[in-house]
Amino acid sequence: MIYRLKYDPAAEAVHEAMPAAASEALTLALADACHDPIAATEPYGEDDGVMRMIVTGQVFAVLLIGQTFKTITVLQVTYLG
Repeated sequence: MIYRLKYDPAAEAVHEAMPAAASEALTLALADACHDPIAATEPYGEDDGVMRMIVTGQVFAVLLIGQTFKTITVLQVTYLG
């Protein structure tokens, strides 16, 4: 089952404002996470399977994985570029 992606408004604004290459890398990583959120992400703090992160060459994103309703909420996006 594919997870549904949701965004915190501030995180979405950062994603939309990033340069195209960095934005595309994050978009592709998030797409992978929607298919298998544990395999496509890394633990954020304690490995509880709930708080996860995506790290690309220029972007760090914090995610909340909702197992019950199959959602991924992007809580924070930081552009490192």
